[in-house]
Amino acid sequence: MSLDRFDFVLPEALIALRPAQPRDAARMLVVNAKSAGSISDAHVRHLPDYLNAGDVLVVNDTQVIHARLRGQRTRAGSVVNVELLLHKPSAEPGVWHAFAKPARRLAAGDIVEVSPALRAHVRGRDGGDVEVELEATGMSLDEAIAQTGEMPLPPYIEGKRKADAQDERDYQTVFARAQGSVAAPTAGLHFTPALLEALESIGITRQTVTLHVGAGTFLPVKSDTLDGHKMHSEWGEVTLETAAALNAARAAGGRIVAVGTTSMRLLESAVDTDGVFHPFTDETDIFIKPGHTFNAVDVLMTNFHLPRSTLFVLVSAFAGQDTMHAAYAHAIKETYRFYSYGDASLLFRAACTDESA
Repeated sequence: MSLDRFDFVLPEALIALRPAQPRDAARMLVVNAKSAGSISDAHVRHLPDYLNAGDVLVVNDTQVIHARLRGQRTRAGSVVNVELLLHKPSAEPGVWHAFAKPARRLAAGDIVEVSPALRAHVRGRDGGDVEVELEATGMSLDEAIAQTGEMPLPPYIEGKRKADAQDERDYQTVFARAQGSVAAPTAGLHFTPALLEALESIGITRQTVTLHVGAGTFLPVKSDTLDGHKMHSEWGEVTLETAAALNAARAAGGRIVAVGTTSMRLLESAVDTDGVFHPFTDETDIFIKPGHTFNAVDVLMTNFHLPRSTLFVLVSAFAGQDTMHAAYAHAIKETYRFYSYGDASLLFRAACTDESA
């Protein structure tokens, strides 16, 4: 399938540089709630109006780390300033894959001095991707990264402004517990304690999964076709207890409501063709595109995504291509705010039709 089918014109002014305050004051476009193709305007604080007692909200508890490291590589008297963006941890403790600038000035055996407390030993390089072993002195590695590194913001925000102290608060969800992401699961940014209390008061339960978001989420699709694109793998976990709770909720007639595409991708990786959830602790490179059979998720809350992105492909597969093009046209006309700090959409799964298959 051609990527051109997932293109649209997005005014640059609609890409949000700061989130709504309070978080649940963001707007929310509701799609397919009443009937196939229906579209209505709401706000995130109205989420309880669209869910039922017994539904389960599934959130991602990953926490964004200070993944951007700046340091110097010294070799034979030559000093080069280097930036490393950690994007994927290895199974080996302390070893990461990182996007490097300038990568061509690095080779196996080089050391990048980030600070007196942190250095990166270069193990190898494949184009702009380097494998580094991080070494901390005088503190734990997590502490050294937290103190020395910088909060990474998406490139379309950093191209306009640098991360600041406000982003330390804004770019973490209220669910963040497990360190390991280099990008936030942004649908979760909309939740406040008041909204969670309102959901709980009407019988909406909550389950937590972990998927560590990699920088590959920002990489453009370079192929002209969906089949030509290879997704970056990301590590995720669905515990035995969570899988059992989701199975029990579904057996009782509850719907599975994924908060964010990260939660959806992980849940669709942890479910079988009969809709039964299983424990999952592994990497997933699932690419959800038209033709995918959804066995896990009934409702998806997600932000607005960029044209020709794998995430717009995902929401088109879930709610229908024609429906999502119409929904995004409406959002652009009504000046909804897009992407990580933008507004939300609440999508109800389309019936299996030619449009969604």
